[in-house]
Amino acid sequence: MEARLSGADRTVFYRKMMGVGIPVVLQHLISIGLNVLDTVMIGRVGVDELAAVGTANQYYFIFSMACFGFYSGAAVFTAQYWGLRDVKSIRKVVGIDYTVGFVLALTMAAAGFVLAPQILWLFSRESNVIALGTQYMRIVCFSYLLAGMSFAISYNCRAIQQLKVPTIINATAIIINGILNFCLIYGKLGLPRLSIRGAAIATLIARAVELTALVIYIYRQKEHPLKATPSELFSYGRTMFIKVWKTAIPVVASETIWSISVALIYMAYGMLGSAALAVAQVGNVVSELFQSVFFGVGNASAVIIGETLGRAERKLARQQAGESLKITVVLSVIMMVILIVARGPLTVIYGFDGETSALLMGALMVQSIMMLPKMLCYQYICGILRCGGDTTFCMIVDTVGNVLFQVPLAFLGVAVFHWNLPAVMALVALVDGVKDIICHWRFRSGHWINVLTEQ
Repeated sequence: MEARLSGADRTVFYRKMMGVGIPVVLQHLISIGLNVLDTVMIGRVGVDELAAVGTANQYYFIFSMACFGFYSGAAVFTAQYWGLRDVKSIRKVVGIDYTVGFVLALTMAAAGFVLAPQILWLFSRESNVIALGTQYMRIVCFSYLLAGMSFAISYNCRAIQQLKVPTIINATAIIINGILNFCLIYGKLGLPRLSIRGAAIATLIARAVELTALVIYIYRQKEHPLKATPSELFSYGRTMFIKVWKTAIPVVASETIWSISVALIYMAYGMLGSAALAVAQVGNVVSELFQSVFFGVGNASAVIIGETLGRAERKLARQQAGESLKITVVLSVIMMVILIVARGPLTVIYGFDGETSALLMGALMVQSIMMLPKMLCYQYICGILRCGGDTTFCMIVDTVGNVLFQVPLAFLGVAVFHWNLPAVMALVALVDGVKDIICHWRFRSGHWINVLTEQ
């Protein structure tokens, strides 16, 4: 067993955990909370509209996961350099983030605009869903360029543990998005009624506000670590780019493949009809609302452990990782119970017909029961192993589990067993338990610990 943290180390650990974790949790709670509200607003327009937005957002999900992959992979360096207070190197990492993020966002936005019907056809064969989704995607895809840059700033602010103002900015942008959604979807406060096109426009405006505010915040600070001239940002050179790329690319591959596998699973759910698509969309949003606390724990763990490894304190990093796992187990049980109790009232809010409501109740029960293995898997991979630079191992575990098992199981459950949505979701979720066993073995081995700042 891992040695426990000393009293002083535990105090420091929990102080930093609260300092990084709470802002991240608040960001996710507000974001997912308003997504719940968005799905309610769009769902009351129509089930096809909700299915269309949910389907179009699968493409954005792939983009956001690719960004998360690269930025979180690069943030391993940012966190470890922050442990040494090497601001010059941090700014070079940020420059690499900007370069890769812009190219990725431009590519995904262009493809989304030009190929919207073809992309949506992959997830739904219903012509009305494709037509509505195309209207939405051809507007919202322009927000990818803004989101890509905002993500780069936010992830690096997390890595250097300066989150107060960025959190306020993110929350404000999300609230603006929610208000504009209400006004533009239904035509309130003198604005036109634009249905799902209004939701897309609201997202675009909110992203523009967010990026503008983040840039102003950084460059108005006297000595902010991310405040850099173009020469400081883009003087990283080939050697450093390759060094960061080698660590980040397995995370990019892992997150991109994972997001594609989730989209393929969503495609399998689509074979059950638009009602199943709508329930899957609602179920995912609601479960993410309850999982927000784990995003905070995972992000905070990665930052804290990364900073510790930057100072080459390997034993302390292992102890911090063990403490974060205990937190994850306790919180998983608490969140599971709350979701089981809350699923009834949540189902009533959406006002679906009786059959669809029963489907949603079943889906939420499955997601509550499977929360512990799913969140442990998230903590092992995103909160511990990756921050030690063990990104290739994580990529292999994720790719094999998702592509070779979860996706085939989804189609097997739908096309061969002819199970309903909750049963198929339970079948898919069993793979997370197997991944937990493999990741625990890796954690105990200590092979995940790497000090990337050592020359």
